Formats: sequence, C-alpha cells, structure tokens
Amino acid sequence: MMEIIILITAVILLMAGLVGCLLPVIPGPPLSFVALLLIHFTPYAGFSASFLVIMAAVTVAVTLIDLVLPVWTVKKTGGSRYGLWGAAIGMIIGILLFFPLGLVIGAFAGAVIGELLNGRSVSESIIAGTGSFIGFMLGTGIKLAASITITIYFLGALF
Repeated sequence: MMEIIILITAVILLMAGLVGCLLPVIPGPPLSFVALLLIHFTPYAGFSASFLVIMAAVTVAVTLIDLVLPVWTVKKTGGSRYGLWGAAIGMIIGILLFFPLGLVIGAFAGAVIGELLNGRSVSESIIAGTGSFIGFMLGTGIKLAASITITIYFLGALF
C-alpha cells in the first residue's frame, strides 16, 4: 500500500514539475527530480547512484541557468527588472487566457509593457522586451528539456 502512495505522489510531482516549467512560480525541474527519487525507492525502479547524482547535477545546473539567463539577456538588450516581471506576469495571464499561444504573446507583451512602465520609449521597450522574452523562453525551454528527460526515465522505469 505504501508503494502505491509513493507512486501516486511521484506522478503528481512529475506532472507538477512539467507544469512548473511553464509557470515561473513553481520549481519544475526540482519537482521532477524529487519524483524520480521517489520512484527510485519503490520496486518499479532501481536507478544507480551515479545516475541520480548526474540527474541532481543537471537539475541544479538547469535551475541556476534559468535564474541567470533572463537577467543576462535583459542586460544585453538594455532592459530592466520591470521587463522581467512583465514577462513573467504576461506569461501567466497569457496561459490563463489564451493557452498555448498566450504563453509566447503574453511573455513578450508583458515585457514590453513592463519596460514602458519603467519610462522607456516604445522602441527601447520593444528591444528590451525582446531580450526579456528571449531569456525567459530560453530558460523555459531548458527547464522543459530537463523535466521531459526526467519524465522519460521515470516512465521507462515504470513500464
């Protein structure tokens, strides 16, 4: 019975990890990794210690890259924190209203609006908004790649 509870919890964490790659407030790859750890402690999987260490390192690296990449791209294009916050808020609103296209449009529009609120000109806002958008989307893509990889190993162990 305990194995079933662990398995259900792991599946929920795995799904939350995938969703977390799209929503900036949920730590996607770490949740996916915890799901991998949980299934490791069931009869369904027996990952090696070296595999788990590698996956932990990938999870930490992806999480750090996701924190640094948007800031770096914003700075490279002259953007500000307003653009970063605008991209995050715009993406959430876009997902809720116009999924999946809203994810892309919301992130870009939010970044541009954030820069306009920061007192930038329209052209500066579009350039900085583009940088914020690119960094945000690259970070999201990297997180998705890591969580999907973990999901593949998870499902491979399960089936």
